[in-house]
Order: sequence, then C-alpha cells, then structure tokens
Amino acid sequence: MGVMNWLILVLSGLFEAVWATALGRITGFSRPWPIVAFLAGMTLSMAGLAYGMRTIPVGTAYAVWVGIGASATLFYAIAADEERFSLVKVLLVLGILACVMGLKVVGEPAGT
Repeated sequence: MGVMNWLILVLSGLFEAVWATALGRITGFSRPWPIVAFLAGMTLSMAGLAYGMRTIPVGTAYAVWVGIGASATLFYAIAADEERFSLVKVLLVLGILACVMGLKVVGEPAGT
C-alpha cells in the first residue's frame, strides 16, 4: 500500500470536514461561499477517497476517511466555539483516531 495513497486518503478525510462544516453554514442561495466550499470540499474529498481505494481495501479506506472527517469536524466545531468542549468527547474522538491508526498498522490488501 503506497504512502501517497494514505496521504491523499488522510487529506480527503480533512476535506470531508470542510464540506460538512460548509453544509451547516448554507442558508439558501443568498450567500454563495458556503455553497462553493461545500462543493469543492465534497469533490476533493470524494476524489481523494476514490484515489486511496486504489491500493487500500475499501473497508479500511472508508473507516479511515470517516474517522478523520468526523474527528476534524468535531475539533473544528469546538475550536470555533460552535460546540461545547467536553473531555469525554475529546477522549472518545482520540479513541477513534487510535483505531484509525490501528487500521493502517494491520491493514493489508486481500490475497496477500
């Protein structure tokens, strides 16, 4: 499994946080920037996920993508004061990230 595929998969997970955050800011068509950010984030996120799946098994790639996206979205919301800080939330998200790293360690393509 190529390092470049993993790097692009991680970046696409971060772009998932971009489109999820932008989606929450869309209030109709009066403000175009949230829509532009949503469309760009979603396009880059999906393209990166597809690229990562070239060498990373589908289940592993999807779990990593979702885990990184969900974690980044929560951390951004806390930093932007849109969500209340909770030590329990942070610890649970760190657990998700630990599991994502575990998938990288144990993941290998089928048939090897």
